[in-house]
Amino acid sequence: MTQSPPLRRADQRRPPLDSSRKITTCAGFHASVNRSSVALSIVNEPKIDCMQPRIPPPLLTLLAAALMWVLHRWLPLGDLIAPPWNYFAALPVAIGRAITVAAGVRFRQARTTFDPLKPTEASCLVTEGVFRFSRNPMYLGLVLLLIGWALWLGTLSPWLVPPLFVIFISAAQIVPEEQALEQLFGETYLAYRRSVRRWIGRHG
Repeated sequence: MTQSPPLRRADQRRPPLDSSRKITTCAGFHASVNRSSVALSIVNEPKIDCMQPRIPPPLLTLLAAALMWVLHRWLPLGDLIAPPWNYFAALPVAIGRAITVAAGVRFRQARTTFDPLKPTEASCLVTEGVFRFSRNPMYLGLVLLLIGWALWLGTLSPWLVPPLFVIFISAAQIVPEEQALEQLFGETYLAYRRSVRRWIGRHG
């Protein structure tokens, strides 16, 4: 009877890693192992199963602004704000622009993406600065720009568009982002969502 060769232990089949192994993580999903001069990258990214945004929010804002002008031009539904009072439109525009810039600065400081079409590529959760008072300050800034545009146009019908913009961007953009962030950051994001409102303000 032929004797089968002895089985080798699993740890004997695999060569040991170099003692100088270095692990670096980013949001808990990327690991890099350096062995001697050869870099071995191990990537364990969770599968993000959520609806992906398709239209850039700035483009949506431009389309909404164009629709507001069309309504103002062809279906004004009466004058609401006459010159020179419509110059107050500069106030929400300035506030919206400031909020958007502040949010962009926070993203750059955190070195994470703020590409609205690729929410699954976020490397960290930004919760400081303007994000302490709004989970979506950039979209809040866009809404304020549309409000300023409606004030400047001065007629009633353009005011129909900003609420529709909020509804649409919430469904098409914000909800997919929230799904991606929840899967990426888990309880950390859920705790943040419980403390800060989607548009403006804090819970409790």
